[in-house]
Amino acid sequence: MRKYLLFIFLFPNLCLSQNLYNPYLFYDNMGGIYDKDSLRTININFYNSDFNNILDSTYYSSPLYRLPAKLIFNNVKLDSVAIRYKGNSSYIKCNSIIKKPYNIDINDIVVGQTLMGYKKLKLSNSWFDPTFLKELLATKIYQRYLPTYETNLMKVYTQGNYTGLYLNQEAVNKQFLEKHFSEEDGAFFKCDPIDMSTYSPNLKFLGQDSSLYYNSYELKSDHGWSSLINLIDVLNNNPSNIESVLNVDRVLWYFAVNHVVMNYDTYNIGSPHNYYLYQTKDDLFQIIPWDLSESFINASGSTPTGILSDPYSIQTNKPLLNILLNNQLYRKIYTAHLRTIINESLDTSWFLQNINSLQTLAYPAVLNDTEKGYSTQDFFDNINQVSVLNQWISAQPLIPVILSRINNLLQNPEINLTPPSISNLSISGNYVSVKVLGADSVHLMLTLSEYNSEFQEIIMNDDGQNGDVVATDNIYTTHYQFPINGDEVKFYIRAYNNDAVTLLPERAEYVFYTYSLPTSYMNIFNHKKRNLLYVKDILGRPIKDSKNQPLFYIYDDGTVEKKIIFE
Repeated sequence: MRKYLLFIFLFPNLCLSQNLYNPYLFYDNMGGIYDKDSLRTININFYNSDFNNILDSTYYSSPLYRLPAKLIFNNVKLDSVAIRYKGNSSYIKCNSIIKKPYNIDINDIVVGQTLMGYKKLKLSNSWFDPTFLKELLATKIYQRYLPTYETNLMKVYTQGNYTGLYLNQEAVNKQFLEKHFSEEDGAFFKCDPIDMSTYSPNLKFLGQDSSLYYNSYELKSDHGWSSLINLIDVLNNNPSNIESVLNVDRVLWYFAVNHVVMNYDTYNIGSPHNYYLYQTKDDLFQIIPWDLSESFINASGSTPTGILSDPYSIQTNKPLLNILLNNQLYRKIYTAHLRTIINESLDTSWFLQNINSLQTLAYPAVLNDTEKGYSTQDFFDNINQVSVLNQWISAQPLIPVILSRINNLLQNPEINLTPPSISNLSISGNYVSVKVLGADSVHLMLTLSEYNSEFQEIIMNDDGQNGDVVATDNIYTTHYQFPINGDEVKFYIRAYNNDAVTLLPERAEYVFYTYSLPTSYMNIFNHKKRNLLYVKDILGRPIKDSKNQPLFYIYDDGTVEKKIIFE
């Protein structure tokens, strides 16, 4: 009895390569409002000359109160925008009378009004960062691994007078959600309490009564308390189902970047706050970083040690951190993310290049900024040495902190475990193959979800069966019937050994491959008849049907089948 095994379809005239999904297209191009290579000027003119006293008095008593103002930016004049002061420590501890952080709503008075496509601007006074660069550089790194707000530098004039150099921060609002998720109607929360000394958005379960969470989480959508409580309930009481309510991989990337850049003021390091949660239409909550001003241990006193320097620390008051890092698979994926960020983003030459270009760009604006709270010399010195801002706070030096962090992480025994290596990914028809060294198992992680989530495992084998041509040659193969209607499939490769995990592409699941059958391939399934022209062996010699060797069957429609006929 003969057994026919069809291994691959070959199409000499068709390109069957996979594409790489590019989430970075969502960010502003050169010339956009967040162009990092530009230093633009914004002029703010309040209609009420007593704006400072009014906004100071309403900061606590009526924090959402805004004053109308005129705005001029990049030759665009807007007669009606609404402005309030913003921030926490950057406002409360700011000694300047005029250099306050601004929240500018372009859309508040004139509905539908935008500035270069944006409805809101947030201007930070960089009160604790003499370099003006730490948050800007941090956002560049975060953007490589998960959706993150954009930043650049901006000169600000108020009532015709130069106020100083500011950091222009993109708002995390519904417009941000539409930009990154193509939707904005899900449950949306800002996870920042009204009082850090009393309340905490640490995702601890407090009960089913939504009022128990009001002081720790700020609802930014029209609905969502039941969804948030369900997330917290599952996390604390049924953690095995966490992937049904949370994009876990997104959180692992978030935790990993926080630790690599030593962001002192975030969920898994320091106080658990400064993040957003948004529930996309696949019912999964997405974590979104916010306020990266404490990156590179900026204004945090002496360099933290112990629990804050250990990327694997477990802290009892942070259930999300504890549950994920106590799961061995999640922990290995988290470690893979750490390795990727260390290799890609702790490149001192990249930092120095960006520092040099940005300092050159910003120097004239810094020199003329008399309200910045530190000296112009600190602008340069804080790159390599501590700047003492006052008797309580010192700004940590950027480059020494980075070098110390590199040394610290590269000595970590868990990060130093040897992962598998992955290369030579290929697709032929409905077979996916990849070369993997040092693995105990290999999985094709695949989804058809329009939300780029819920990837499912498909085992890949190196056993010489079911599409794998040669056993134990380190080429792993699996069969997957790609949709013949041309629907796009999203996938990546995950390889395991006892110690570690490797991903291809390394930034998965934020970046992944996409593939769909070409039209010419799909048309093959509609052919009622095709004629065999000839059969050739692996050396291209014509041959009659033969058993137990690979043969190429060439048809008159241009298709080629590779078969082995076993007897």
